[in-house]
Amino acid sequence: MGVSTSPSKKGPEKNGVAVITVDYPPVNALPVDGWFALADAVRAAGRDPDVRCVVLTAEGRGFNAGVDIKEIQARGQSALVGVNRGCFEAFAAVYECEVPVVAAVQGFCLGGGIGLVGNADVIVASEDATFGLPELDRGALGAATHLARLVPQHLMRALYYTSRTATAAELHAHGSVWRVVPRGELLSAALELAAEIAAKDGELIRLAKSAINGIDPVDVRRSYRFEQGFTFEANVSGVADRIRDTFKKTGQLSQETGQTVGEGA
Repeated sequence: MGVSTSPSKKGPEKNGVAVITVDYPPVNALPVDGWFALADAVRAAGRDPDVRCVVLTAEGRGFNAGVDIKEIQARGQSALVGVNRGCFEAFAAVYECEVPVVAAVQGFCLGGGIGLVGNADVIVASEDATFGLPELDRGALGAATHLARLVPQHLMRALYYTSRTATAAELHAHGSVWRVVPRGELLSAALELAAEIAAKDGELIRLAKSAINGIDPVDVRRSYRFEQGFTFEANVSGVADRIRDTFKKTGQLSQETGQTVGEGA
């Protein structure tokens, strides 16, 4: 359990691809330490001179269910501050990774998961993948910055206000998902693309990543940090606690993840 890094091929067959795998059962709702561990793993892989592309993947039913709400409820504001900082670092690490990052997404990709894939360079998704921000139902705000990188502006607002999800096929139609494949072919499809990217010259691919980031019209770090201020305001005002308490008491199952409400956001 946790975050692990491995080469896609070993020995003389090494192809310059590092695979970072997230595994936090049951739904990959990451605790504070998990977000920082993911940030560290991505930054370390990007610094490795032998790595020219990173594949970000996850074990289990879904790619990511966001933050661990139960940890926030148990630890209060210290966990809230920690997870805000952890998410900020993890999202930034993906965006600023010195080499391209390919996200391999299966099942649900919610909340913080959107922050990760929205900052990735390329997304490969399984046919059952769904993407959304249920933040308003969880007493939180944030990652609209990253959802706006996946869908057009007005659709982003509709998804954000309603907490609805979009399918991998829908995102593919919008051009933000590279390929949609059967679930059993997800990792191989992501590795195939990553190997094609990693076949480029290592120095040039790093320059290309810096150049592309440099022409982005939105500063994703500052934009997301602005959003986080409203999350903290919702907590200080008591609105977030009221919504999370209601959310926890319902005991309903999330349609996207199949987990009991309160396990992730």
